[in-house]
Amino acid sequence: MAVKKQNLKEPSHTDWDRVDAVKEEEIDYSDIPELDDDFFEKATFVSAKQTITIRLDSDVVTWLKEGGKGYQTRANRILRSVMEAQRKRGNNSVAAPKRSGTP
Repeated sequence: MAVKKQNLKEPSHTDWDRVDAVKEEEIDYSDIPELDDDFFEKATFVSAKQTITIRLDSDVVTWLKEGGKGYQTRANRILRSVMEAQRKRGNNSVAAPKRSGTP
């Protein structure tokens, strides 16, 4: 099931005063399953994203954007793939050889 993105520029139609007035004991949790040991055994950690500024060659950015929306996510997946491959080989260094033609 896809999550629908909200337009945060439009005002919310939620009656927040009414929501805030609800007491804990009035909330019905009966349709929410308990989190058992099986849940926690299968759970995975998803690290938080960090906003950074990075300088990339223009042809690299063009190539990433050619795939359409989500180019930053693609860049992250590519970098993660390289990172994980290096770690599997026991190489935790982030140093990479210089590309010819790059100062």
